[in-house]
Amino acid sequence: MNDSPAYGLWGLVLINSFVFILFAYSFFKPQTTRDWRSFGAFSAFLVALFTEMYGFPLTIYFFSGWLQSHYPNVDWFSHDAGHLLEMMFGWKTNPHAGPFHILSFAFIAGGFFLISAAWRRLYVAQQHRELATEGAYAYIRHPQYVGFILVMFGFLLQWPTILTLAMFPVLVSMYVHLAHQEDGNSRLEFGEAYERYAAATPGWMPTFGDHRGAKSSRSAFDDYTGRGEP
Repeated sequence: MNDSPAYGLWGLVLINSFVFILFAYSFFKPQTTRDWRSFGAFSAFLVALFTEMYGFPLTIYFFSGWLQSHYPNVDWFSHDAGHLLEMMFGWKTNPHAGPFHILSFAFIAGGFFLISAAWRRLYVAQQHRELATEGAYAYIRHPQYVGFILVMFGFLLQWPTILTLAMFPVLVSMYVHLAHQEDGNSRLEFGEAYERYAAATPGWMPTFGDHRGAKSSRSAFDDYTGRGEP
């Protein structure tokens, strides 16, 4: 753990922030004001993360006295030591191969996959002015917001910081608020079809039984629009 220099690498802050924000944009493709609000909050989380990861280690400075007294054999101002969970649980080898780091990649990859899969279903439904009830939407009503939460949680496992830990519950609360707004707008637009869909499909935690309720919501929508007529 003798990275030199470990921090003050503002070019890497800019590059990583740009790459991950662009990567998230390619999955999410924000269109509405609500989309841009949620995407902007997620982007701020990434900037805060990479600022501490490569720029200025605020969390390490803030807790340096406590960390040094409890873990005296760790060079807390090396880059690897920023993987706080691996260091505190005594992972002795490369922290990038540590359990928390590997688990973080699972959450991050799963989150981006969910965002992408949900966006494709939502885009097709919006093009036909239909209610999205298939794919990820057959299991939860707000898969894209769940995806963003999974990605942020993954990054927290990999590189926890004061700022990102403080931002996480705020962003989750914001996503919940936006989801409630979406529920309300969908009820106004789709009426009974959305009521049946919402009654059969949880908002955040998936259930893996049959999805006859979600299918019946599609049938109700078809009846409502006349698409179900022969």
